[in-house]
Amino acid sequence: MFTPKYPPQDTAPIPTTPAPTTYSPTAYVPAPAPVSNRPAVQLTAGSTLALVAGGSAAVLVVGTVLVSMLLAVAITAASVAVCAVTVRSILKSDRR
Repeated sequence: MFTPKYPPQDTAPIPTTPAPTTYSPTAYVPAPAPVSNRPAVQLTAGSTLALVAGGSAAVLVVGTVLVSMLLAVAITAASVAVCAVTVRSILKSDRR
C-alpha cells in the first residue's frame, strides 16, 4: 500500500544525431540587402538647430513641471506637519 509504484520504462528509440558537416566559407553567400524606395532624411544646419532647440525646450518644460510638482508635495507635507503639531498641542492642553 505504501510502496511507490513506478511507471514502466520508456521504450522510445534513442534519437541519433547526424554527422557534423564540414565548413565551407564559399557555401554561404548572403542575400543582397533590399533597396528602399523611401528618400533618405537629409539634415541641414537649420533643421539640426531646430531639433536641438526643440529638444532643449522640451527638457526645460518637463524639468519645470517636475520641480513644481516636487515643490507642491514639499509644501503640502510641511503644512500637514504644522497642522499635526497644532492639533497635538491643542489636544495635550485640553487634557490638563
